[in-house]
Amino acid sequence: MTRLRIGLAQINPTVGDLAANLAKIVGFYDQAEAAGCDIVAFPELCITGYPPEDLVLKPGFVIDNKEVLASFAASTRRCVAVVGFVDSDSDGHLYNAAALCVNGEIIGTYRKRLLPNYAVFDEARYFTPGGDGDPHELFVIGGINVGVSICEDIWSAVGPVADQADGGAELLININGSPYERGKVTTREKMLATRAADAGCALVYVNQVGGQDELVFDGASMVFDAEGELVARAAQYTEELLIVDISVESRRPDAAALKRVLVSDRTKTRPDQAPARLVAPLDPVAEMYQALVLGTRDYVIKNKFTDVVIGLSGGIDSTIVACIAVDALGAGHVHGVSMPSRYSSEGSKDDAKTLADNLGIDYRTVAIEPAFGAYLDMLAPSFVDRVADLTEENLQSRIRGTTLMGLSNKFGWMVLTTGNKSEMAVGYFTLYGDSVGGYAVIKDVLKTRVYDLCRHYNQREGREIIPEAVITKPPSAELRPDQRDDQSLPPYEVLDPILEMYVEDDRTAAEIIAEGHDPELVRRMTRLVDLNEYKRRQCPPGVRVSSKAFGKDRRLPITNGYRG
Repeated sequence: MTRLRIGLAQINPTVGDLAANLAKIVGFYDQAEAAGCDIVAFPELCITGYPPEDLVLKPGFVIDNKEVLASFAASTRRCVAVVGFVDSDSDGHLYNAAALCVNGEIIGTYRKRLLPNYAVFDEARYFTPGGDGDPHELFVIGGINVGVSICEDIWSAVGPVADQADGGAELLININGSPYERGKVTTREKMLATRAADAGCALVYVNQVGGQDELVFDGASMVFDAEGELVARAAQYTEELLIVDISVESRRPDAAALKRVLVSDRTKTRPDQAPARLVAPLDPVAEMYQALVLGTRDYVIKNKFTDVVIGLSGGIDSTIVACIAVDALGAGHVHGVSMPSRYSSEGSKDDAKTLADNLGIDYRTVAIEPAFGAYLDMLAPSFVDRVADLTEENLQSRIRGTTLMGLSNKFGWMVLTTGNKSEMAVGYFTLYGDSVGGYAVIKDVLKTRVYDLCRHYNQREGREIIPEAVITKPPSAELRPDQRDDQSLPPYEVLDPILEMYVEDDRTAAEIIAEGHDPELVRRMTRLVDLNEYKRRQCPPGVRVSSKAFGKDRRLPITNGYRG
């Protein structure tokens, strides 16, 4: 029986910031070395950050990333590091690869064999599949036959990981950049348990954390024993080095083509290790909330902003965005702006002020009535004999958008937009109005889930930070007298299941009607989704939390005559 000490370096790299990523990798490597680890595994493409997208099409970027890898390798000592990077060959082919570094050099490389090209993944656009060599290629570390693979490689039951097991692997290491979506942590755990049990090998799965544009990586790195039992799990949404001692019985002879990695015996000299940590996953609502916080924090900070500004209407959407922003950046970096018009209710203005006070954020009022009146006067000659309609409503929203952008320009604050997925889907927002800004925090959160997030927030805080009236009052844009959302849309409890099927599950209108939903309503709502594709294309990015988000995930033509 051989005992290996494994470090799972669950880190938050920044795409393209090679120097910062190197410093982070070196820091975690030093921790693993000091803790007596035999192996430390880092996430997929951690040198470049994941996903690097078209950066890899720049030859200079690929060269720089390989130089950074070489610099890291030169700093390594007895602990073997498994590090993700972009590899290339003399023919100009690019590979999503993992390097094994030890004792000052790179002693082996594995190239990802299965390249995902669905949902948010475009790896076939950039990379060539590995696998030209021996499919059973293994490395010997501390006398144990180790198979290394990358992310998608492990999702196939008959893929590279199965080949490694057939070739004599006794330990499997899989490095990942696996983004969060609702329910995925459970799906991953079941799949990985099955792979470990089928292979009869201990399995180490390390995932990155952090936000990258629309994507959020949730960590939750895991270790399974040879029976498929979960023995260790890292926390979600936080960097950490998870250290696990794995006892492996060498049951198989070494395969002929193994690459040998010499690792000193450290079992007598390494520090004592506490039992492996097994952190319970968050409940689904808390998990989504933390994804929104991390995605917002990293988008703002990695893009070199310090502060954000939010239009606080007293409604539920701007309320939850303000709460997320405070958790992400701290109250001192969040600025709330009330922009009342002639139609704003006293209750909404009071709710916005109460929330700002409860959160401890900067709060100011900029009344838009002077600008609204000026616009109406300016356009009166052109609008003569025309009744007031959506035009006048949208003017108010556009004045508010311009006001927020003015504050952004003057003070350097990023504008956070507050529209939810239900509104984005059917176009219930104003282009160049409430859609303006740098980041759309809840653009992938259906309205009914916004209510869930607000209740979760108050429950977590143990008191009423979010005024109860915000949660219970009928939602309204307050752009005309006595306006309510349900005058234009069905109740969100009715609308959201239709949108979930049409947008996230790719069901046709006919299929949704067959599920028992009102035919006229389904056709009207799905038609609105189609008609508003052009508006959504002009909106800022936001956190992806569902299986299919608007943006790089869901790609439908704007000019589209299909009616399913």
